[in-house]
Amino acid sequence: MAELTDPETLRETVREKYAAAARAPASGAAAPSSCCGPTEVALTDASGAQVFGDVHYDEHERAAAAGALDASLGCGVPTAVADLHEGETVLDLGSGAGGDVFISAARVGPTGRAIGLDMTDEMLELARTNASEAGLDNVEFVKGHIEEIPLPDASVDVVISNCVINLSHDKPQVFREVARVLKPGGRFAVSDVVADPGMDEATRADMAAWTGCIAGALTHAEFQESLRAAGLGEIEIRETHRVHEHAAAAIVRATKPA
Repeated sequence: MAELTDPETLRETVREKYAAAARAPASGAAAPSSCCGPTEVALTDASGAQVFGDVHYDEHERAAAAGALDASLGCGVPTAVADLHEGETVLDLGSGAGGDVFISAARVGPTGRAIGLDMTDEMLELARTNASEAGLDNVEFVKGHIEEIPLPDASVDVVISNCVINLSHDKPQVFREVARVLKPGGRFAVSDVVADPGMDEATRADMAAWTGCIAGALTHAEFQESLRAAGLGEIEIRETHRVHEHAAAAIVRATKPA
């Protein structure tokens, strides 16, 4: 458990595993086939069914993502429930290879802006390469941590994320930062993993499960409490599919009061 209580150790472990995921498409490596392996982030559950990655996107979303979904480790499609509009500014927390940023950019149009935030150099490089090859000029990728978002107060209309917040060592701080950067009336729409109330301690203690989007997950009640404490309202948490014996993927939405 010592590793899980040290933020820097946890952050570096997560960073290295996601850096390896960014390098995998270029190397031609196959997606991991086992759940929560010790050296990789797996896309499948214990039965071998794919529960993370590009499986959740339709052909139109894949086209808008400009090939960036090959390195996706998400558990849903937050852009499908974010209700994006022309001219809006969207921030994707833990943007990875940029798939959800590119989909957002298509929806907010040339007068809008899509920003990806990631802490992993390899993912940022991959995302910027993908953006350049796609000729997108209303996207931007910045390096930083989701607990310290490097953007001004009230600067974005929508915050999205795809199975990243559960990896944070300080989720209440993430939600406070989300509330800070959102404009009044701004929206929070993420796909993430929600833990069952009875998740066993062995799962929570497993670092491999944490970096596979399981052990760090909040319960439904914890998610609601943390969002409310950050000042967000109109909270909706809807399970979409099971990803583990003790956890499910869910759409989580909230609003900053106007």
